[in-house]
Amino acid sequence: MEFDGILFFPVTPFDAQDRVDTDILEQHLAASLAHSPGGVFPACGTGEFHALSASEVATVVRTAVRAVDGRVPVVAGAGGPLGHALEVVRSAADAGADALLVLPPYLVGGPQPGLAAYVEAIAAASPLPVVVYHRGNAQYSVETVRRLAANPKIVGFKDGVGDIGTAQLIVRAVAETGRDDMAFFNGLLTAELTQAAYRGIGIPLYSSAAFAMIPEVANAYYRAYVDGDETRRLALLDGFYAPLVALRDETPGFGVSLIKAGLRLGGLPVGSVRPPLVDPTPAQEERLAAILEAGRALVADAPATVELALP
Repeated sequence: MEFDGILFFPVTPFDAQDRVDTDILEQHLAASLAHSPGGVFPACGTGEFHALSASEVATVVRTAVRAVDGRVPVVAGAGGPLGHALEVVRSAADAGADALLVLPPYLVGGPQPGLAAYVEAIAAASPLPVVVYHRGNAQYSVETVRRLAANPKIVGFKDGVGDIGTAQLIVRAVAETGRDDMAFFNGLLTAELTQAAYRGIGIPLYSSAAFAMIPEVANAYYRAYVDGDETRRLALLDGFYAPLVALRDETPGFGVSLIKAGLRLGGLPVGSVRPPLVDPTPAQEERLAAILEAGRALVADAPATVELALP
């Protein structure tokens, strides 16, 4: 399975009755697919997997598969309690997803053999290949990743921890096994800030939550990154991503909440986030609107006409 472009993590829209709004999800997917992502990852972190029932995950994945219609890979989220994970794994396979992103198990922390067994149980539950997400209470050692790489159904590793040294050793350990088909992703929040470093250790792919909200800016950054245009890349980094990260870091969970707010500001009624996440305040939304305007101005090669109210 190959990815060519930014990895797109769509939000999960909710209607006024807090139900998954498949019509709005289809609009969200169609608008973003027009900007040519390298893959679509429904019902994952940005899609509030933590707040979805198994049946809601199935609805989201089925809607995404239908909207994508084979243009790029669809990688569905799976994780949490093992029973819940196995249920969504089977529904993702039935829906026609191409692969699974294994999110951390619920609450408990297990030793390395237990974490490996968790991934292996999910991989065994369907014919779909699996990408491992290294994050939170699911942090895999070099030796555990080496063990998982022996399973041909394990096809990717996404780093959400940010330990560059360990990530480098994991890349090398997989190479030593003879596997040359493993995909490596930078999965840190607002990965654009760290991707230059990740490329240097052999992790060329990254997920972009910003793509879900403002794909034209995310694509401009990606193009500059791929082309080695450091002047352009740093202008977008300083003028858009750094202010966005400053706002994001004010409140836990804003990595998702701001994306939904940005979509609402753009006219797409995706609804609020579910608890325990919270929506931004009106003042924070105003600042987000200014950041988005500045990003669009940068893409248009026009000077931004707004002042960013940074803390």
